[in-house]
Amino acid sequence: MGSMSLQTETAVLAGLAGLLLWGCSSGSPPPAAAPKKAAAPEHAPEVFRVAFDTSKGAFVVEVTRNLAPRGADHFYELVKSGYYDGDRFYRVLPNYVVQWGINGDPQTTRLWSSVSIPDDPVKGSNRKGTVTYASNGPQSRTTQIFINMRDNKALDAQGFAPFGRVISGMDVVGSLYSGYGEMAPRGSGPDATKIEAQGNTYVENHFPRLDYIKKATVQP
Repeated sequence: MGSMSLQTETAVLAGLAGLLLWGCSSGSPPPAAAPKKAAAPEHAPEVFRVAFDTSKGAFVVEVTRNLAPRGADHFYELVKSGYYDGDRFYRVLPNYVVQWGINGDPQTTRLWSSVSIPDDPVKGSNRKGTVTYASNGPQSRTTQIFINMRDNKALDAQGFAPFGRVISGMDVVGSLYSGYGEMAPRGSGPDATKIEAQGNTYVENHFPRLDYIKKATVQP
């Protein structure tokens, strides 16, 4: 994607702020463990790294808990449960964001998407390479996350709190398949409601070239 006009950029920013997006997994892995609503989330280490092995290669995210403690703890729980394993990168806009974050099994999707986490104050800026939750308003973060593919400082004032950054493999992130463009209805990419309802079946039948996460692992 080339440089965007102010009008186009505003529309894209509004799309991120106003819509929760969905992803799906490759194959049929066992459902990720359901969240335990009654239990407090596990306290993540103050700094930890997650290796993402993808269909295009590997990249590593370093999380700094102090940036967004609630988000970091939830991310740590999601990764350890295997929730992101198999997820497709369903929104790939090379000059904006790369986004994923919904399990391929619709039942698992429903379980985890019902568990939102309180907002964190924005302590860091949405610079290129930082990792942030998607949301559709206050107190609505669940599982969807994105990597900023450029400096998106305008997101800071909208409450998007980065919790980590890609420390290696940005070239891999930049090579993820982007040919489908923006998601429906604003573009010709996947339809979010159909991904949520049908999981892998819908994506594999209609958007087979999407790249995916083979395995996400908390590094020792």
